[in-house]
Amino acid sequence: MTGRSRPAIVIAATPTSNGDLHVGHMAGPYLSGDVYARYLRANGRQVIYTTCTDDSQSYVVSTAHRRETTPEELVETSTAKIERSLAAMGTLMAGLPPIDDRYRRTVLDYVADLHAAGRFRLRTVRLPYAKNAGRFLYDGLVTGTCPVCMAGSCGGACETCGHPNNFDELVDPKYTMDPSDPVVYREQTILVLPMEEYRERLTSYYASRTPRWRPHAKQLIGELLARPLPDVPVTFPGTWGIPAPFAETPDQILYPWIEAMPASIYSTWWTAQQLGHAAGDTDHLWRAESDAELVYFHGFDNVYHWGLVDLVMLLAHGDRYITPESNVCNEFYDLDGEKFSTSRNHLIWSADLLAEVPRDLVRFYLALTAPEYQRTNFSRDSLHAVTTRRLIEPWNALADAVTLALVGVDAPAEPRTTEVGRRRSAAMLDRFRLCYELPNYSLGRAAETVITQLGRLRTLADAVDGKRNGHSPVAPGDLLLEARTLLACAAPILVDVADGLLAEGVDLDLGSAQAESVPVFRFPRLPATTAPTGLSPALDGAR
Repeated sequence: MTGRSRPAIVIAATPTSNGDLHVGHMAGPYLSGDVYARYLRANGRQVIYTTCTDDSQSYVVSTAHRRETTPEELVETSTAKIERSLAAMGTLMAGLPPIDDRYRRTVLDYVADLHAAGRFRLRTVRLPYAKNAGRFLYDGLVTGTCPVCMAGSCGGACETCGHPNNFDELVDPKYTMDPSDPVVYREQTILVLPMEEYRERLTSYYASRTPRWRPHAKQLIGELLARPLPDVPVTFPGTWGIPAPFAETPDQILYPWIEAMPASIYSTWWTAQQLGHAAGDTDHLWRAESDAELVYFHGFDNVYHWGLVDLVMLLAHGDRYITPESNVCNEFYDLDGEKFSTSRNHLIWSADLLAEVPRDLVRFYLALTAPEYQRTNFSRDSLHAVTTRRLIEPWNALADAVTLALVGVDAPAEPRTTEVGRRRSAAMLDRFRLCYELPNYSLGRAAETVITQLGRLRTLADAVDGKRNGHSPVAPGDLLLEARTLLACAAPILVDVADGLLAEGVDLDLGSAQAESVPVFRFPRLPATTAPTGLSPALDGAR
């Protein structure tokens, strides 16, 4: 399948259910994935955009301890908040799939198939162990120093350099729930997935796909391939998570990151049901014969997991499943020049910001300042100033100019366009396609292109108004066509504007950019925003 007939699956990184989504989270995978999914849908593609909460992560345990609640209660409240925030941002997601028996069965069937096929190996490894608590430590339960870049790091992978630090690799480990508890090492036999066995297939895959990746993520993959690939834990001696079903590892759980691929498969199936797509096996949309375009959106700190571990989890099934066309990775989004931090209460919850600022303005500003290739900065003052000066004022000036230019135009006649106008409209669409399509997908450039076209169309509208003196060099139909093309191209970002236009019957299909006539429509205005008055204090929550 090609072109408009090819289905697409867009996966945003699974959020850990230990708190709400702050603005830094939203400016990364969730908004980026939503805009990409909306663009594909505007091109007539069948799109499933989904994610699900990552309830088995040990960060749930450590956060629950810090907040003096139970992991179960934290998961329940956090899931509701995350779902509320995704809805408030206007994402295409049909909701968050329940982590229920169907979910657990999907995960267990997925790993059982790999186990039966002999893909796992038994390994005896050294693990950090909190002596007084009597607990093996991993991921969110342990902090220390990254052995690669020497930055502070949690277990599993370093968010600064992206390299893994499995088992006993973290330097000077400390138990996060009680730093005074002595950490020793104990040997334990676990099941692992040996990634080195997939080197040949990985090398071939990355040679064809990483040219579509952003440079920092591509660099990390090169660094990882330059050394022996690590064994990935499949089971782990712990108590929070799905019990491992293997006789060789009694009383162990599935390592949380092993759930990501079957979780994504399950989420795709669940979302398809909500959208009314034909039923089938849970994994039928991920089968190779579906030829679906699969794209992941996640942060740089998850390149190791989403870009390597999860790929091997698919390759371990042979040729059964599709593999991702691309991993679109963002960098960190700072707040007032410093990293978002829940422990220091240095953050803004997405839902709080959206309660104060119109959604389209939030989406536009986050798109404009998205941390695509390097760290960028969010400022509430800047959101107000930038959206007012660069978007709202020129946008509403264009709306007024279009209204004036169309005074006296015969609406029932549907003004005709000219070849010149159709050519300009097509050129504008081409510029937006360069922003929205892989491999150069860029929210920031799409937002800048909106700003650029506002100024050009204002000049065009003023020229149409020249007809009052009998000297109009621009046909009203051309103005309508180009204005409609701009609105269609901005629609993946400005979702409330798009919904209002669609309700009025305005055609926002991207295939109509060269129409020979255009019905008269009202160019919408944008709401104003006010200077910040202070947001609700953030509560301790998601990492």
